[in-house]
Amino acid sequence: MNKTNYSYGKKINATFADALERVKEELKKEGFGILANIDVKATLKGKLDVNIQDYVILGACNPPNAYKSLQAETEIGLMLPCNVIVYRKDNNVFVAAVRPTVAMGMIKNEPLMEVARNIESKLKKVIDSL
Repeated sequence: MNKTNYSYGKKINATFADALERVKEELKKEGFGILANIDVKATLKGKLDVNIQDYVILGACNPPNAYKSLQAETEIGLMLPCNVIVYRKDNNVFVAAVRPTVAMGMIKNEPLMEVARNIESKLKKVIDSL
């Protein structure tokens, strides 16, 4: 599924609702909380009166690593939390997560990259477990 270098994801065999719940459960197992749950489909319907397929953006935060990131780079909050998406395209359900190493790659800060590698490992584990 990965057509980009900035994401890690896959197609999963589940309904959209089941996939969304499974992602939340797996994120929790890896120490992430959900700071934002954006229902893009509902938002676009309400704001623009357009219809798209199911699409949710989860803003996932791992507090210990968020703290380490802020200690390494004060303005890193501009790139937090880590986004995980769950969406339906035609009759298939996909899940993808941002790759923090790519997102943080533009910032030349080795302690921050260490945190990014750790978070990316956790996010890949979430996706792979689905």
